[in-house]
Amino acid sequence: MYFLSEIERKYLIHRLLSLAREVGVSSDLRGWNWHRAPLKPYYDDVKLPMYAVCSKYCPTDRDIYLGFVEKARRTLNFKIALGKMLHGVVSDCLQAFIQRKKLSFEDWCKKIRWNEISAKPEEVLPLARKVWEYLTKQCEARYAEIEARQPYASEQDLIASTLPFLIEHKISGELLGLSGLLSVDCYDYLHAIMYDLKVAAEPQEWHRLAPVGYALVFESVHEIPIDICCIVYLDVVNGRVTVKKDLFFASDELRNWWIEERDRKLEIVAERKDPGKPNAAQCPKDCVYYQTCYG
Repeated sequence: MYFLSEIERKYLIHRLLSLAREVGVSSDLRGWNWHRAPLKPYYDDVKLPMYAVCSKYCPTDRDIYLGFVEKARRTLNFKIALGKMLHGVVSDCLQAFIQRKKLSFEDWCKKIRWNEISAKPEEVLPLARKVWEYLTKQCEARYAEIEARQPYASEQDLIASTLPFLIEHKISGELLGLSGLLSVDCYDYLHAIMYDLKVAAEPQEWHRLAPVGYALVFESVHEIPIDICCIVYLDVVNGRVTVKKDLFFASDELRNWWIEERDRKLEIVAERKDPGKPNAAQCPKDCVYYQTCYG
């Protein structure tokens, strides 16, 4: 899932890392400068989750107002259920492999709280199993490959080389005006790549905001520079797992875009400003607040 192919590795080394070294990132836009403009938040009493800052499903950002000011009830749908299910599969399967726990898919299913999933088991479990099996095979193959090259390495060393990932790493975004309970999908600590997982989603330019935001948070807390980000698009199409990646440089332009989104949405909540309904033709029908606006 978070492994780079040979083509992606070449693109990383010869294109993105070269670009990052040549162009660089402005010091003012590194997360460790959270205490001064432009990163310093204008509002100290409002903290937003990362998804709220980075989401651009609503053309006017009224979903932020409804969710965090009006506390409106969300209408969950199958897309959200599938996203939650496959996110859980990816994180739990990888963490079980990293910790060398014997966890089968059947055992994992017993832990699901179906009252929190807006879908029937038969709708999502076959898709979840496909992803679980795909990940398991991928991890086992990578482990065997490294074990063959390093016959004297300990199991701990082999795991660290096979999966150099922090999965669902808990981190506070409070220094940047975010929630103190953020969770990173994946951080590759050998290659310093921040990943974000998207399930059954069509690529959008604004999807890049989330991994850039997490990179800024990581820089603010750990003071480690992160120049490369990646979005992983996961889906199951015609019974087959499909994975596509958008690997990119976390440039000044993207960092400034993230700051603009954060500042505008913090203002909506802090000032209790209703930005108004979008045009009904522009509003996605699977928006969780569609019924609130047009029901």
